[in-house]
Amino acid sequence: MPDSPGTKPSVLFVCVHNAGRSQMAAAWLTHLAGDRVEVRSAGSAPGDQVNPAAVEAMAEVGIDISQETPKILTVEAVKESDVCVTMGCGDTCPVFPGKRYLDWKPADPAGQAVEAVRPIRDEIKTLVEGLIAEIVPAEPQATA
Repeated sequence: MPDSPGTKPSVLFVCVHNAGRSQMAAAWLTHLAGDRVEVRSAGSAPGDQVNPAAVEAMAEVGIDISQETPKILTVEAVKESDVCVTMGCGDTCPVFPGKRYLDWKPADPAGQAVEAVRPIRDEIKTLVEGLIAEIVPAEPQATA
């Protein structure tokens, strides 16, 4: 997936406010893939803060996103990413030849209570696990 051998793949998650779905996806990818993937997230119209229900839902699974801040989507962020995953941002994401684009459809957690955000969190985890399986080489297994 990356341009040259030995470089790690980079993924950009994009949603409108960069306050819920894209933040949870970036946190899951960082948590599950560690330093094997470069992770970015951004929004086409970033919010003022990460959705408190998303922060709470992720904390329940041991992932702290409370210090994250929504960031504006830039052309540079897309150019620097191997995979761009959009989640409800419509046509605002710039398209460049040679990039891989995925459009995920999890529900928007904006304005939802944590009870409604949990299934969204879990759906995003499943999507991220599938993405990792596609773009990250498996860890070599130690032999006894």
